[in-house]
This record gives sequence, C-alpha cells and structure tokens, in this order.
Amino acid sequence: MTEDLSPAEAYAAARLRAAEQATALAPFRDLYDFALDPFQIEACQALEAGKGVLVAAPTGSGKTIVGEFAVHLALEQGRKCFYTTPIKALSNQKYADLVRRYGADKVGLLTGDNSVNSEAPVVVMTTEVLRNMLYAGSQSLLGLGYVVMDEVHYLSDRFRGAVWEEVIIHLPESVTLVSLSATVSNAEEFGDWLDTVRGDTEVIVSEDRPVPLWQHVLAGRRMYDLFEESTDHGGRGGARREVNPDLLRMARMENQKTYNPRDRRRGKMVREADRERERRQRSRIWTPGRPEVIERLDAEGLLPAITFIFSRAGCEAAVQQCMYAGLRLNDEEARHKVREIVEERTASIPGEDLHVLGYYEWLEGLERGIAAHHAGMLPTFKEVVEELFVRGLVKAVFATETLALGINMPARTVILEKLVKWNGEQHADITPGEYTQLTGRAGRRGIDVEGHAVVLWQRGMDPGALAGLAGTRTYPLRSSFKPSYNMAVNLVEQFGRHRSRELLETSFAQFQADKSVVGISRQVQRNEEGLEGYQEGMSCHLGDFEEYARLRRDLKDRETELAKQGASQRRAAAAASLEKLKPGDVIHVPTGKFAGLALVLDPGIPAGRSNGHRGFDQHDGPRPLVLTAERQVKRLAAIDFPVPVEAIERMRIPKSFNARSPQSRRDLASALRTKAGHIVPDRHRRGRAEAADDREIARLRAELRAHPCHGCDEREDHARWAERYYRLKRDTQQLERRIEGRTNTIARTFDRIVALLTELDYLRDDEVTEHGRRLARLYGELDLLASECLRAGVWEGLSPAELAACVSALVYEARQADDAVAPKLPSGAAKAALGEMVRIWGRLDALEEDHKINQAEGVGQREPDLGFAWAAFQWASGQGLDEVLREAEMPAGDFVRWCKQVIDVLGQIAAAAPGSSASSTVAKNARKAVDALLRGVVAYSSVG
Repeated sequence: MTEDLSPAEAYAAARLRAAEQATALAPFRDLYDFALDPFQIEACQALEAGKGVLVAAPTGSGKTIVGEFAVHLALEQGRKCFYTTPIKALSNQKYADLVRRYGADKVGLLTGDNSVNSEAPVVVMTTEVLRNMLYAGSQSLLGLGYVVMDEVHYLSDRFRGAVWEEVIIHLPESVTLVSLSATVSNAEEFGDWLDTVRGDTEVIVSEDRPVPLWQHVLAGRRMYDLFEESTDHGGRGGARREVNPDLLRMARMENQKTYNPRDRRRGKMVREADRERERRQRSRIWTPGRPEVIERLDAEGLLPAITFIFSRAGCEAAVQQCMYAGLRLNDEEARHKVREIVEERTASIPGEDLHVLGYYEWLEGLERGIAAHHAGMLPTFKEVVEELFVRGLVKAVFATETLALGINMPARTVILEKLVKWNGEQHADITPGEYTQLTGRAGRRGIDVEGHAVVLWQRGMDPGALAGLAGTRTYPLRSSFKPSYNMAVNLVEQFGRHRSRELLETSFAQFQADKSVVGISRQVQRNEEGLEGYQEGMSCHLGDFEEYARLRRDLKDRETELAKQGASQRRAAAAASLEKLKPGDVIHVPTGKFAGLALVLDPGIPAGRSNGHRGFDQHDGPRPLVLTAERQVKRLAAIDFPVPVEAIERMRIPKSFNARSPQSRRDLASALRTKAGHIVPDRHRRGRAEAADDREIARLRAELRAHPCHGCDEREDHARWAERYYRLKRDTQQLERRIEGRTNTIARTFDRIVALLTELDYLRDDEVTEHGRRLARLYGELDLLASECLRAGVWEGLSPAELAACVSALVYEARQADDAVAPKLPSGAAKAALGEMVRIWGRLDALEEDHKINQAEGVGQREPDLGFAWAAFQWASGQGLDEVLREAEMPAGDFVRWCKQVIDVLGQIAAAAPGSSASSTVAKNARKAVDALLRGVVAYSSVG
C-alpha cells in the first residue's frame, strides 16, 4: 500500500511509526504473543500520557494487562508500583506472574501474615495492607508512582468496601491510580468521582467478551438454546433476541394441572389418550443428576466445566455422587501427573493430619478429574485444585460463588444448578450482576472459540425471567463507605478534625448521596404542583373541607393508636406469662414456624435486661429454649407468642439430656407426645375493644357529624381528593427528610464517632491522646473494644493460649446464628476475661446508643462472638488437629482462616499494647500466642 501514498503521506506515516516506537507501549506490546485489544491500547496510552484510568471490562477480557503496563512504566521510570488485590489468593497469583516476568529481586509480596522482599520496586499486596501503610506514614511510600487497584468493584462490599475508598482518598496526589473493575453499569459515575478526588481520570468501558458466550438450558436429555438461533453469539450485536419458544412451551406444559382421576371434563373422565400424551410430554422434562450432566458435557466436548452450587455441603456431595457413579475424566497418564503434583504440593503436611483433612478421598477425586472448591477447604487444597484445573488435569469443579470473585480459573462451560441462593437471611433470586459474574468464567481466551453457560431445568422455571438475567447488564457500583473509630483517630492525627471532615465529604458514598438529592428535589417540586391541584379538588361549597378531612384523619389516627395500645398490652401480657415458665413446663406455641406442642428446657430470661444493651431490645423479653414435638431444639422469641401462654402439663427433663444429640432429642420428644399429645389447648378470648369507651373518639365523631361538610352530597368525592392530598403531602415530607438526611451524612456520622471518642478520652479537640494512638494501631470490626480491653488490663496475666481464646472473640462470626447451646469456653482466667469483654461491649453499646451510632448502618461494635474461643485455646495449647476440628465441628478451611485472622489481630495487639511497662505481659504473650497458633495446617497453608 505504501506505493499508493504520496511522498508527503509516506513521510507522515513513517513519522507516526517512529513516534509509536519511541513510546513505552511499543516494547511492552512485544512482551505478548497476541495483539492487544483496542480498550487495552487506549488505557495504556492514557496511562503513558500521565492520566489515571478506570477500566471496566468483563471477566477474562484481559484488563490486568493495563495494570501490568503500570508496573512496566514504574520500572522504566525508576519509580515504585504497588499492585493491590482484594484477597490473598489473588495476591499470590499475581506475585507469581510478575516474578516470572521481572525476577524475584524486583517483586515483593505483602499480605496480612506474610512479607517477601517488601522494599522491592514492585510490591503485590492486599488493599488493607496499603491502607495501613498510608495511615502509618510508611517510608515504603517514598518514590511510589503507580497504584493498581485490581477488582476495584469490591468497593461495594459492605464489610470491606470502605478500605478501597480510604486508599483512593488518601493516596498522595503524585501517585497515578489504575482502577480495574468488572463491568458495572455506572462506570461513568465512578469515573466522575475519581476525576474529582484524583484528578484527570480516563474512563474506558468495554462490554465485548473476548470469547462469545452461548446460553443454554439443560432439561432431560436435551440441551436447549436459551435464545433463538437467529441471534448472534450470545446476542452481542444489536439484533433482537427472542426466548426459545420450545422453552416457553415446556414451561407452560409443566405449569398445567397434572391429571387427577377424580377430575371431570364436561362431566366425563379424561380420556386415556390425553393422559398418555401428557405422560409422554412430561417424561422428556426432568432435572438431570450431577454425574449425568458431566457425562453429557464430556460427550459434547464442553469440559472443563465449573458447576456453581450455593452450598459447601452440596459441592462435596456432588464430588461423591460423581465418584459413586464411576465417573472418570482422566486417563492413566493424567492420573499419574495429578498424583505427582498433589504429593509435591502437600509434602509438608504431616501424615497424621492427612487423614483428618480427608486427603485420600480428595486425591481420589482429583485423579478422576473431579474436585470441589469452597471456603471450607484447606487453602493448600484449594490452590492445588486451581492449579490442576488450569493445567487441564481437573475437568469438573463443583464450587460455591466465592470462586467467581477474581481467581483466574476460566472454564469452557459454567453450569448453574439453581437461580436461588441463601444470602444469610433468606433464599433469594440471584441478581443480574451475580449471574453475569458467575457465567463470566465461561470461555478461555486463546483456547476456546466460544464459552457456554448452562442452567439446569428446575420445576417452576420461568425462561423469560432467565432471559432477563442473561440479557441485563445492570450491576451498579454502590459505595459501602462508613467511618470507623480507627479511621477517625488516624484522620484526626494526620489532618485535624476540620480537614478530616472535609476529606470524608469527598468519599464516593457522599458523592452518590449528593447526586441522588438532585433527583429527589425535582420530585418534591412536582409533588408541590400536584398538591395545589388536589387542594382544588377537595374544596366544598358548604365549608372548610380541609378542616373536615383533618377531623376524619384524627379519628382514624386515634382508632389506630388504641389498636396499637391493645396489641402492646397483649404483648406485655404474653411476655409476663413467659417469665413464669419453668424448665419442664409443657406449653402450646400458638403461632410461628414452630407452632404446636413444646417442652421448656430453659425459660431464657436475659440477666440484667435493664443494662441498656440494645441486643435485648429486639427480643422484647424472655426467649425460651424449647424442644418441639418434631425433635427440634429452638430458641423462641416474643413474636411466637402473640397471646399469653401457660403450662398445660409438667415433665421431668433427664439430667443426661443433651440438646446436641439426635437420639436424646428423639427420646424426649417421644415422651412429650405421649404425655401431652392428647391435650387440646384453650383458645384465648379477647376482651372488649378500648375504642368503644374512649372519650376522645366520641368527641371526634360528634364534631364530624356537626360539621357543615358532613351533609354534602359530594362528601366522599371530596374525601377521596383529600386522602390523595394528605398521602402526597406525607410523601413530600418524607422526601424532604431524605434530602436533609443525605446531605453531609458521612460527616455527621464522623461527628458522632468523634464525640464518643472525646467522651472516652481518645481525642481532645485536634489532639490524639495516648489511648487514641493505641486505637490507631488496631484495625478491625471491634477496634474500640480491643482498645478498651487493653486500657482496662483485661488480658493482663493471661497465658498465650488464653489470650488467643479472648482475641478470637474480636474476629470470629458464626456463619449461622446458633443460640440453642452456649459455646464451650476455657475455664479459669480466660472465661473471666471473656465475660469482662462482653461487659465492656455492653457499656460501649449503651454509649453508641446515646450518641446515635447505629450498627444497622454498618457503624459501631457488634457483640463479640465466643464461638471460636475453645478451638483457638485448644490449638494454641498444642492439641492435635483431629481433636480440635472434631470438637469445633468446623471445616479445616474455616479453622485455618479464623486462626489467621486471630494471628493478624494478635500482631496488632502486640504492637499496640503498652510494652514499655515491666508489669504488662500482653505484648509478650501476644507474640507467643502467634507462634503457638502458627503451626501445622495454619503454618503450611500457602505463600500468603
């Protein structure tokens, strides 16, 4: 083509090529054996031009290349680059990648419990580590030129998201920020905020998947396309996508009423031919079993596959089912290779622990090419599964949704068993964002021509709703930023109160709140115009209808108030009746999930209900622990007793009764049914309604009848307009309160936190006290509680194992609330210290209530959870893994994770405790506790 150019054009083209070769991007592109995508080139060029970038692109699209270019620029310019990730597994993965490229001398790793070459020019770290460095004013920040924030959409995480905003706000202005995010629907809004707080930021959004995605539904023996074949790959183009009519027909057919012999059609029995046709149609629709699904995909060349099951037990059961079905996906050569890799990676694990960890069953599954992947697994086991899957030696993985959070483990096919998952409170439909994130694993760049997302047919499935999930790209980034006690003292230490307040006002949370106020203000204006129209509609020629409507509303409000008082009195009577219950009373639970016959094991009257703890407010009185006739041991709440309850019989509870033993529960429940199963409970009768005798109601009714508008023929028409007027007025007032509430919300929360810290002598105006400087070194959800325990000397004199038990209460949170049985605790000094910790929390809880610091909004101190104290004590005391895991009833992965979190906080306590005092043993014993915990499975669970 160059011969077609004029001399001037050829010269210009040559100059352009020379200019491109002179950039840092040219040699960087040569490091890859494939051409960079347009969005990657655009982002890299913006970086080289000195701009910050926000790159939002689908999973697997290669956005980390932009982060790697920031590393390349930093090394070329003789500056530092910090590469941050949300989880340690990702940090380990990225560290290994960069070491392979640049060598171990130029790359370091910093995670909560590991430090490798921390002063290297390129350091991979978790985001929390960088936040802590910024607050501590670390010398490592000198010469920092670039920070890469991988998976920046973690900013939405309600537990950890605030850390991302803290880093973004507090990074020095000289640092260029590279933000890498999954596809979010409000990338421009996030980019606007970055532009405000970080300066010139280029927003690059790519919606194109590098590998096209096909969507399917597997029902019976047939795999159906979710969309009609006329659409392009996954509907990425502008063509209109229609749901496959076969799926819609199948859903309609399944929803039709099944045949019942007693049914009649026009007075005659349904004909045998109709029944036979229905049976044939229904026989084609079923949910295939897990081994059947894997065999089907293997036959069609659609492995490797990840099956998402929203349950750890479900993942383990799936592996067992495939093994029992005789499924083998690896040949003999692959089996030998798997065993070789596994034995090499687990060589440091003692033989006696392997049996406890289920090693041999796990290995057998791996040799067959099948594995589970979930947070309950030992980290080493998870990493081996990831490595084998990437190498193609494991071809079917059954995983929980945590696998979708960043780990580089793409597959050819992703399978979703169900579109419903437990969110911690209830079973809820997965969101379009979650569906996109899960199916984003399908299709390996450079390996697969196309990826496949397969949803298994379930009874009652709506193909239209599934198509909506698959076709929606709404995954908005919502800030979860909230000030904390630690954040407050660190900010005041560095910037003073006034400047700290201004900094918090620049958070993304406040940015989003302020933007939403604009739309609400417009709505208020529209409402006010509507109110004028409604006022005209309710005008009456006989008198002031607004006054008449107000009387009607006052009457209705009074009737409602009396009804509430009656309900309140009934609740009080019910609570009083609960306080009279004794162990051994047989009662009839009137309503709720556990309605019916029950035996009281413990009346559940909370000690010291008047101590101001908000924890008891929600229970509203006693919470009896009962055994139901169906053998369940449950702690009931006031909501289960809308009416008073009384004992209908008495029973003796055997001293040997153990609530955790199924046999023990079965025997006692059988005795309960025998003793009282025939007794019919008395029906509670309500008394006369208070409204019948209320003087205020009588007065209002008299005034209504005497009002001129009462005799208007169009009274009810006017009343309807009045009702609309008051409803709109109430809505408008709520909107106005929302505007008031959203303005300066973060700063107001900060002011409340500062007021509480001032009362506790952590702050004095702009001065941070000695107690405040200690709090500044304690990071975590219960930072203030930890500081108060150090201040009160609660942990003085404890042994390392006892201290580990106490510190575990600061980090541990049970996956599911289990209030039926009190947790086992170490005896002696540890038990007393744990009790004192709970009492200190109660005092802090009351203080937070006084200062309107609301735990429901994610601010404040939750109650310490003592559920891991015994396990931490045993492990730190040198007990074997088998005994510790058996008594804790906890998977090895969870045990290791909680131990590592305890180790992290113990390290903080060792640094914060008053080490200069000769009488203080806390700092020394915290370090000893770290050494005692960091052994066996906890010590050999990977690099980071």
